Amino acid sequence: MAAMRYRLTFVAGLALGYVLGTRAGRERYEQLKKSAREISQNPAVRNTVESATQQGREVAGKAFHSVSEKVGDKVPESVADRVRSLREQRGQGGAEDDWGTSNT
Repeated sequence: MAAMRYRLTFVAGLALGYVLGTRAGRERYEQLKKSAREISQNPAVRNTVESATQQGREVAGKAFHSVSEKVGDKVPESVADRVRSLREQRGQGGAEDDWGTSNT
């Protein structure tokens, strides 16, 4: 699963580098764009992206809590207020993570 993510990232990087680094013309660009769209709509790719996104959120949440415990009262009040505000929003709407970004 992790190997697949690395391969997909590598292939996407190659495609982007090719498009940006050459003068292949509009026709080749449209072919690459169509291929990229087809790849992105592949169920296996979508599942991998969703899995990686969820793992990233979990790691970010753990890091946030770990840093929060270690930093404690050393955080400026404006930052602490923002974090409290985001937590309250998440409690009401339930659609945001610890960073205030949407989970959708």
